[in-house]
Amino acid sequence: MFEYFPNNYTWSLAVMSALNRGGQMSEIDEACRPLKEVAGIKALAGDPTQQRAWFESWMKVAERVQRLGEADEAAGHPLSAGRKYLRAGLYYLLAERMPSHKDPRRLDAYKRGIELYKRGLICRKEPVEFVDVPFGKHKLPAFFMKAPVPGRAPCVVHFDGLDVTKEIIYAAVGDEFRRRGVSLLIVDHPGVGAALRLQGLASGPDTEKPAGASIDYLETRSDVDPKRIGIMALSLGGYYAPRAAAFEKRFACAVAWGAIYDYHACVSDRIGGRGEPSVPGYAEHVNWVFGCDKIEDTLKIVKQMTLEGVADKITCPLLIVHGENDRQVPLWHAQKTYDAAVNSPGRELKICHLADGGAEHCGADNGPLVVDYMSDWVAEKLGGSVKGI
Repeated sequence: MFEYFPNNYTWSLAVMSALNRGGQMSEIDEACRPLKEVAGIKALAGDPTQQRAWFESWMKVAERVQRLGEADEAAGHPLSAGRKYLRAGLYYLLAERMPSHKDPRRLDAYKRGIELYKRGLICRKEPVEFVDVPFGKHKLPAFFMKAPVPGRAPCVVHFDGLDVTKEIIYAAVGDEFRRRGVSLLIVDHPGVGAALRLQGLASGPDTEKPAGASIDYLETRSDVDPKRIGIMALSLGGYYAPRAAAFEKRFACAVAWGAIYDYHACVSDRIGGRGEPSVPGYAEHVNWVFGCDKIEDTLKIVKQMTLEGVADKITCPLLIVHGENDRQVPLWHAQKTYDAAVNSPGRELKICHLADGGAEHCGADNGPLVVDYMSDWVAEKLGGSVKGI
């Protein structure tokens, strides 16, 4: 993986997220160059000086790119404006990624990021509907992308992970499924995105509930084939998607974009200083995601998040994609998930090797390579077209 900050995996991971999702290299360098002197502080501890430096530098670049987009829009050039808005929205969300959730500037950056990203999608006339998935007394914000095919099309419900949003997911995968004749519903489910930040909805073990609500919504649409709905998710989604498929039998396939067999083991490793954290202040972040004040309470929740006794209930095709050099989640999680999913017809374990690329966490070193493989697999399972529409 290209490591802009050789002594800071967490920051380098965020840089690769920007590169894999349409960021412009010179703008990324503009944000990161002033940070080299403070990059060596251990990210796991969530050092305030380091977090503040990252936030302020990325906000500065986001605001500049936003101003350029506004100038384009004022000049009557919405396509040019939209491209800049999408980048600026991404930069705001990457700025928002690092500070403590208790910092009020973080919520402001998040709101600016999602609004500007939406504005960019509209200016670019991207084929995106902004929808809400009914979930009890709440509504889960989502993007829906209709495949360009007549009648009812197959569809994938895409969940997030521990620390990403629907906008970041869309930037990575949105167009590839449409090109293969598969619609996409990207959902900010409990524990992530707007569901967490704006509604206070925490995550938990029973991901089949928001997943089932997503199918309920899709079944109301005349352009979705209810018999051809799959689910996929990345990172912590390596637990979310298989768990949902195990207990929500309406799913026709599932993809674990990075495996997690035992999330308690992952959290224990991170707070114990083993492996690399995806965000600084890791313990505080997972407490926020699971609605707890103390890590001891979070550990009680994540203790329930295992695929032991669950994966054997998956009765649809399951794809597990994992990198051999994943520094966050060891490869054994992928093997154990595969071995346990004995009732999944045609289950597949795809290990991405260093020699080919996509070998880091969720393909951070080469995102398009991994997305190509997953979208082809889904198209084949759901009756899309790997040759394109």
